[in-house]
Amino acid sequence: MIFSNSLIHWYLNSKRDLPWRNTKNPYYIWLSEIMLQQTRVAQGLPYYLDFISTFPTVFDLANASEEKVLKHWQGLGYYSRARNLHFTAQFVASELKGEFPDNYKELIKLKGIGEYTAAAIASFSFNEAVPVVDGNVFRVLSRYFDIETDISLATAKKEFSDLALELMPKNDPATFNQAIMEFGALQCVPKNPNCQNCIFNSSCAALQNKKVQTLPVKSKKIKISFRFFNYLVFEDDKSNTLIQKRDQKGIWQNLYEFPLIETDNETNIDAVSELITTAYNSKYKILSISNSNPKGQIHKLSHQHLNINFWKVKVKGEIPQAINGNSIKKFPFPKVIFNFIEEEYKELS
Repeated sequence: MIFSNSLIHWYLNSKRDLPWRNTKNPYYIWLSEIMLQQTRVAQGLPYYLDFISTFPTVFDLANASEEKVLKHWQGLGYYSRARNLHFTAQFVASELKGEFPDNYKELIKLKGIGEYTAAAIASFSFNEAVPVVDGNVFRVLSRYFDIETDISLATAKKEFSDLALELMPKNDPATFNQAIMEFGALQCVPKNPNCQNCIFNSSCAALQNKKVQTLPVKSKKIKISFRFFNYLVFEDDKSNTLIQKRDQKGIWQNLYEFPLIETDNETNIDAVSELITTAYNSKYKILSISNSNPKGQIHKLSHQHLNINFWKVKVKGEIPQAINGNSIKKFPFPKVIFNFIEEEYKELS
C-alpha cells in the first residue's frame, strides 16, 4: 500500500483543478472522457465547457441535430467520437430515461464506450473498484515495476489491469484512478521525466536500472498512408460557392467540404485543370483555375497524411444551390478546411 498511499498523497497536493473532477454526474464525466481521448487537456477543456453550456443535460445533447453536435466538435478531431456521443445520448435519453448505467458491465455496452471509459465512469461516478488503464497507467506501472511486457499485445491490458486492481484501495478507487493518470500526465511523462524530483525516485525500478527511456515497451508501429486531396473552391458571378457532405464512411464522415478530386499523387495545375474540365465543363462555363497556395499543405491524422490543395475555380453565371460566405461558416467542417474558409471569407467575419 506504500505505492498507493504515496501516489494519492501526491495527487491531493498536485492535481490540476479540472471541472469534471468536481462532479460525480456520469453525463459530465462521460463527456470529458470521450473528449480527452487522443486529446490534450488544454485543447479539450474549452470544448468541454462549450458542450456543457450548449448541451447541459443528456436530453439536450440527444435532442440536438447531428450537424449541430459536429459543429461544436469542429477542430477536436476523431469525429467518430462525436457521432457515437450523439448516438449514445439519444439511447440513454430515450431507452434509459436519461439515467446512465451505474456499473462497468452495463456501461461498456454503450456505443463509443470502451474498457477505459467504462472504468472511468464506473469508478468516478459510482465508486466501483475497477481500474482504468490508459497510456499514462501503462507508463507509470511499467516504469515503477520494470515491466517489459509489450503493451501493444492483446494480453498486456489484463496484466496491467490486474496489477492496478491489486494496488487500488477498494474503498476509494476513484481517487486512485485519478491519481495514477494525473501522475502519468504531469510527472511520469513520456520523454525526459524529471526523475530527480519524483516521489518514487528511491523506489522506481526503471530509474534504478536506467530504463526510464525504454519503458513502456511498444513494438507495433502505425502504418501511415498518404492521400492527395484537391478541393475545388468554385466562385460564380455572385461570389457564391459549392459545398458537399461527406456521407461515405472514413475520415470526416458527415462533415462538409468543397467538391473534391482525390488523386494518386501530387498534381500540378495543368493536370488538375484537365481533371476539373473533364468533370465539370458540361455543367459550368469555367473561366479560370488557380491554386490558392502553390505549396499546398500537409494535414496529419493518426494513420493518414493528407496533401491538400485548394483550387479556385471561377465560373460564368450563377451556380444552382451555391451558398455565400456568411452561410458557409454555419456548417461543420474539418478544421483544415474551416481554417481556409476563415481566411478566404475573413472580410465577412
